[in-house]
Amino acid sequence: MGVIISILTLVAAAGSPALCQGHELLYEQPAETWDEAFPLGNGILGALVWGDGQPLNISLDRTDLWDLRPVPEYYEDDYSYTVMRQWEKEKRYEELIAKYDEPYHRPAPTKIPAGRITLQFPEEVSFVEGKLSLDTARSDLRFTKEVQVSTWIHARQAVGIIEVKNSGDVRFVLQAPSFAGEEDQTAKVSVVSGELSQLGYPAPVEKAGEDFAAFEQQGWGGFSFAVYLCHKEHEGGRLAAWSIASSREGDNPLALAKSRAEEALSSPDTLRESHEAWWRDYWRKGLVSLPNKGLEKQWYLEMYKFGAAARPDTPPITLQGPWTADDGKLPPWKGDYHHDLNTQLSYWPCYSGNRLEEGTGFLEWLWENKPQAEDWTRRFFDMPGLNVAMTTDLSLRQMGGWRQYTHSSTTGAWLAHHFYLHWRYSRDRQFLEERAWPWISECAVFLEAVTEERDSDGLRSLPLSSSPEINDNRPNAWFATITNYDNALIRWTFEKAAELAEELGFKEESAHWRQCLDEMPPLAFSRRGALLVAKDYPLRESHRHFSHAMAIHPLGSIDKSQGTDGERCVRATLRDLEKLGTKLWTGYSFSWLGNFHARAGDGAAAEKALEIFAEAFVLKNSFHCNGDQSDKGYSNLRYRPFTLEGNFAFAAAINEMLLQSHTDYIQIFPAVPESWADISFDTLRAEGAFLVSAERKGGVVTRVEILSETGAVPVLQCPWSGQISALHAEGMCKAMQVAREGSRWIITQNTP
Repeated sequence: MGVIISILTLVAAAGSPALCQGHELLYEQPAETWDEAFPLGNGILGALVWGDGQPLNISLDRTDLWDLRPVPEYYEDDYSYTVMRQWEKEKRYEELIAKYDEPYHRPAPTKIPAGRITLQFPEEVSFVEGKLSLDTARSDLRFTKEVQVSTWIHARQAVGIIEVKNSGDVRFVLQAPSFAGEEDQTAKVSVVSGELSQLGYPAPVEKAGEDFAAFEQQGWGGFSFAVYLCHKEHEGGRLAAWSIASSREGDNPLALAKSRAEEALSSPDTLRESHEAWWRDYWRKGLVSLPNKGLEKQWYLEMYKFGAAARPDTPPITLQGPWTADDGKLPPWKGDYHHDLNTQLSYWPCYSGNRLEEGTGFLEWLWENKPQAEDWTRRFFDMPGLNVAMTTDLSLRQMGGWRQYTHSSTTGAWLAHHFYLHWRYSRDRQFLEERAWPWISECAVFLEAVTEERDSDGLRSLPLSSSPEINDNRPNAWFATITNYDNALIRWTFEKAAELAEELGFKEESAHWRQCLDEMPPLAFSRRGALLVAKDYPLRESHRHFSHAMAIHPLGSIDKSQGTDGERCVRATLRDLEKLGTKLWTGYSFSWLGNFHARAGDGAAAEKALEIFAEAFVLKNSFHCNGDQSDKGYSNLRYRPFTLEGNFAFAAAINEMLLQSHTDYIQIFPAVPESWADISFDTLRAEGAFLVSAERKGGVVTRVEILSETGAVPVLQCPWSGQISALHAEGMCKAMQVAREGSRWIITQNTP
């Protein structure tokens, strides 16, 4: 359709990738630090390519490399919800901090890096230019003396390739991380909690020969991993392959890494073909064309990183994904799984962005480790059902931190939202029966138990209620009444448990969960209709986390489509955020704000929020760096540890501007600025398992295509009249001309 179909036709005819042409990441100056490197990955392996050639560095990572030592305090007799409540009542804050907060600031448990490959050239060379090609997921660097280095990680196999041209004597050096030292689990309160050497591992066992280098590293509790690098002469230069294997795969990681790397070295062309084919298929799943080329390029960079970080059969995206810090220190926030925002935002773009397959890695990991969460729910809360710790390791075990959030009652419910979204966007009945319904209903069981105590009005109450991360770690981070964050999630869970029970024919269960919903208090609003943090408690200062407004986005419980009250609430809540300003925001706040404005239908405001994110809160390689790097006063926060959730929330916001379907009907270009006269997207996904493409020229929608994966008839808000109708003859909007070809609908304007 339009420009995009022409591109797809060109690719099919030429057989070469061109889908991301013009969106390459180009460097005229080298990346001098690991966090500004070209990122490569395939969900299990990651690499960062950086340096000026003296040397050239390739930082290595593997996503299942973890120190999983447990937190001993969380297995003691006084570790319980009942005791926590009692200590809070008795104001035993020093004991509470020692029990819940301090363990997080020890070095372990933590994500750990895999080491580094350095390329040392026999003659001094200087950096000329670098390019990260999104089509092929390949880093290409050019140096003086005609030296060229290409690096890529295969899209599906746990191997990486380095191709060096015009430097046959290049020296490859493999460096293990600096784990060796005396174990020191002293708590250190900072973004980066200490040195790798504090983990106290033995020195690596290293091996090397003329054409290979390898090491095996023992970690904690019998865990080990190995890196194997081999190389050979190739077309006037050298060709190298590496692999990383862990003891989670088998008893001999070194042998496994060696066999993978040597096999890759023997068949690079075959690997390249399958690698590039995977990325062509990935990009064909969804494309956008925007008049704002800065935002368009940022969207492609974000969706590239998502493709590099997410797979259906690998660990899900942590704070830094497959790009753990390479500076001799523990990764920022230990590279863990934060479930009070970070993991959730990271997977927002997979739904409307039509990357459901990649998104299932998150859901399957949650499901696989569900027994750990159930065990924690029983041990800590002594209640039935399912909840999840907020900060977790690779096994979904509690890591600790600020107790008001790490031991929140509603984390499992926010994760349940992703199971619901996958069902809504896929209409996969088996997934509904075997994943979404069990997870959501078990969360509902827990929430029914934890809200059993009643307030003065006889309604359900949550004895300890917080709102991330309002009032930080102070005693008043627990609120006197239930917060809108907790209440919105509980109400949503009861509502969706009832909805899914009805869908599955469980009439009595549906009625039960609707009764529980009726017993919850209403959300708290100001007199102007804005969402408060809690009853009589407005948001009082600029804050990075919009937890009080969860009901608007992402939950969609309050929406402008609901009429005057819904629109009034959305507008008033956004006005409050604007009034308080952005001085204490991080980058993800602007990405999230873009989603809010898109839901409000304000394309110009969404565009502005996303422009600020892309201008001020990303490093040169597009990594979200939390603090404001522009010195333009967008935020008082200046720090730069990178995390990924802001990147992926940005992509989701672009999708929301182009296509929305959370209101049970499809909206085309619901939140684009008036200035975006010429715009198109191809194969984004709507709820109901509809694949949608659309084009607008001269400010007028010219064509819409909808493919129904289930055969169901789509319901569309007419792009010309605004009327909502199903796409069949009876009662259909007369402004539309509809042609149906099986399960595909082609909609154009019906002009008299």
